Amino acid sequence: MTDTSITQIRKGPPKLSDAVQRIPLGAPAHAMSDAFQIFDSLSTLAQTGEAITIYPPGADYVMARIGAVDPDRRSFILELLDDCVLAEGKAVFVAAMGGNAKIQFELDANWSIVPGRGQSVELPLPESCLVLNRRAEARLESPLGGSYGARFTYLGKVFELPLYDFSSGGVGLRATLDQGYELYVGQKLEGVELELGPSLAITADLEIRLLRPFRTFLLGEQVQIGCRISNITMQMKQRLERAVSKVQMKR
Repeated sequence: MTDTSITQIRKGPPKLSDAVQRIPLGAPAHAMSDAFQIFDSLSTLAQTGEAITIYPPGADYVMARIGAVDPDRRSFILELLDDCVLAEGKAVFVAAMGGNAKIQFELDANWSIVPGRGQSVELPLPESCLVLNRRAEARLESPLGGSYGARFTYLGKVFELPLYDFSSGGVGLRATLDQGYELYVGQKLEGVELELGPSLAITADLEIRLLRPFRTFLLGEQVQIGCRISNITMQMKQRLERAVSKVQMKR
């Protein structure tokens, strides 16, 4: 099996202040039932150490994080916060993903304690999840055949990465696994040159919010890099907004 792990900073144990509210009834969330997507989403939560908020029936919420996901056993290991107990009955699990979305699923507390790890329990993978996209701006895919990419220098090394989507608030990049090993969630990239077509280039600072391995038929193993624009001049921002509007008008 190919190792698709990438360098990133995993968050420490969750705190009560990290709690995430449940998705409200009537919110524009969509159902996710594809087993691969669910496995991929929970694996991302395990890699980043994102806090999981658990709402048991008739009790206060408890905090945890995902330690690992096992595709063969179709289960995941939940690491509970010290002194927390997972009560019996159905519980709602909620987590933030990459700062841009919220994922929620429900499971019966049909769990088993992991031997030698008193605060870790094993639970079956959910059959479906709710996903609430919280992006302020819709992302637009880069037009095929255009010149869209990002260029920046990190530790003396020049990176030139293709840009597959963008908005007025962020961009999505694609990297090889080797390039992905040198990046991490939370990393700030200064003075990134963004090429948005054959006649438009802007410069901005980016903050990496998401790193996720994936496979394509033509390119094989790749890494998705989701970035938020953290610093940009007013002039550059106006040029970016015009570029977004231009692509929207063509669709």
